[in-house]
Amino acid sequence: MILKCNTYLLFLLSFLIIGCGNYSFTGASIPEGTESFQVNLFENNSGNNVGSIFEPGLDRDFTVALQNILENQTNLEMLQSNGDLVYEGEIIEYRVSPMTATANLDAAQNRLTITINVIFSNLKREEDNFERRFSFYYDFPAEQQLISIKNEAHEIIFERITQDIFNASLAKW
Repeated sequence: MILKCNTYLLFLLSFLIIGCGNYSFTGASIPEGTESFQVNLFENNSGNNVGSIFEPGLDRDFTVALQNILENQTNLEMLQSNGDLVYEGEIIEYRVSPMTATANLDAAQNRLTITINVIFSNLKREEDNFERRFSFYYDFPAEQQLISIKNEAHEIIFERITQDIFNASLAKW
């Protein structure tokens, strides 16, 4: 009786797993037949906007961060061209702004903001395509120089923006 019950449970469990299709434990809903993705270089055009700073190497660093999250949270193959999912766009803002002031009207805290314009193309399901801006920030004390917090700030900002892009394109959040 126990063997028959275990066999039945095993059959039911395998049926449920097969029925789930392309689902990952990260919440990604990958369309049937999707096998690959590509992330084109996100060109850094932040210096073209008033008040925005041009940060060398930001294009490469952000592109790699987006590639990494897609590799780590899906089982899709990364291609240089002809991917089923295509991520491209540009960095449109890299700005440091004062956030709070002291009694002497000096900045007490600054905010680094990065904004990315993303064009997502899903060649297997075109209704999922979008163009959208993603932005996040990092606050730091005004007495600190940007150069001293830049690596930590980029890591935190990229982690949030890439997760937001992943959620919008594959998790549908």
